[in-house]
Amino acid sequence: MSEDAKGEPFVGMAGRFLDTLLSQIGFSREQIFITNVVKCRPPRNRQPKTLEIETCTPYLDRQMLIIRPEFVVTLGSHSTAYVFSKAMIPFSSITQVRGKLYNAFILGLKLTVFPTFHPASALYNPEHKEILEHDFQLLKTKL
Repeated sequence: MSEDAKGEPFVGMAGRFLDTLLSQIGFSREQIFITNVVKCRPPRNRQPKTLEIETCTPYLDRQMLIIRPEFVVTLGSHSTAYVFSKAMIPFSSITQVRGKLYNAFILGLKLTVFPTFHPASALYNPEHKEILEHDFQLLKTKL
């Protein structure tokens, strides 16, 4: 079932892998808030276009203002680039910034950002699976 059909982010194989990663560090979906930068899946599961991101991010901003997170884990390039842009942190690539903590001030909120690969990347690149598992273990020590 797709994210759009179910009305939830991270369903399917990538979602199951995310659930496994969360479980390995003692969390479940019920304990955290999961959302996407783009609120619906682009056709044929392609990468979102700039206009789609620009159209959807006001909703993400509002979610952040309502929830007021202290800690944000960005999964993949799109979410990391957006959050870093809001915090005025330079972003080059997810590979360069992943697995590190960044103090940020976003929308008047002081928070910590922890970027890592998107769980779907592990479905296509076995090396990313190990990196994600490592990053989530590191995340566990920081929470």
